[in-house]
Amino acid sequence: MEAGPVSGTVGRFAPSPSGRLHLGNLACSLLAWLSAKHQGGKIVLRIEDLDAERCPRKYADQLEEDLSWLGLVWDEGGSHGGPHGPYYQSECAPVYEEAYAKLAAQGLVYPCFCSRSQLHAASAPHTSDGNVIYPGTCRDLTPEEIAEKRKHKAPAYRVRVPDENVRFVDGCMGPHTENLLRDCGDFYLRRADGVFAYQLAVVVDDAAMGVTEVVRGADLLDSTPRQLYLYHLLGLTPPRFYHFPLLLTAEGKRLSKRDSAVGLDSLQAKLPPEEILGRLAFLAGFNPAAAPKTAAALLPEFDWDKVSCEDIRIPEGLFC
Repeated sequence: MEAGPVSGTVGRFAPSPSGRLHLGNLACSLLAWLSAKHQGGKIVLRIEDLDAERCPRKYADQLEEDLSWLGLVWDEGGSHGGPHGPYYQSECAPVYEEAYAKLAAQGLVYPCFCSRSQLHAASAPHTSDGNVIYPGTCRDLTPEEIAEKRKHKAPAYRVRVPDENVRFVDGCMGPHTENLLRDCGDFYLRRADGVFAYQLAVVVDDAAMGVTEVVRGADLLDSTPRQLYLYHLLGLTPPRFYHFPLLLTAEGKRLSKRDSAVGLDSLQAKLPPEEILGRLAFLAGFNPAAAPKTAAALLPEFDWDKVSCEDIRIPEGLFC
């Protein structure tokens, strides 16, 4: 995989194929496609199957069928291949290893022996979504302490972060600021089983594939400062970011792949693709009549200024 100059706007679909798509995934895919195509750009399909056991290839194949059925056709990647592959994260370990080595050479990577249960049981502060802000427990272990701990447990690996603010302007949510040390702490680059962490993989992949804009759910907004930090350390150019508000049930609950009623397999049995896309565009704010439309027919209506920056409740019965 080699990074090279790519002209124009390059967006991407980057699903994790652990099950069928649901409305939240579909909304982000639609917006990513519209945003890139509205600018005359292209779409790359990357399969984020870092955890190969959770993401068998059959789900990735089904995902391609689903996107094609919806008319959200990509220009390179997935099983179609292209000039910037591999497009499956499970095949990219050597590329991640190279980036990881660059960070280690800067003296920023260290082993961490803390378990998830230990961190949650400790008095470390938590973010609003329940994640632990790492307190630096293993940050300054001596070589002797590391050697002793290795006898009992294989470590994961974290990257040191500075006590600095990262600021950026999100294309949908507006200005965002996060202090890396206070609001996140040193974060994982690699799990104890050797699998590379999402934060590193997504930065390496987007740079190598020439991605210039990233459209994804607002639940990943807080990941962006960490990724911008890695872009800086690796000397890579970051893309523009657009974080779409979360879709909620009529009761205000987050959607998940376990909600069968909002899964594409359930929706396909009731609605043609134009109805699904038209109603998703209605929720996003640029198809006020919720009229059935193809993705191409929605292009003239699309504008990020019309898209809400508040979480969106799906009206009861909209997708029945």
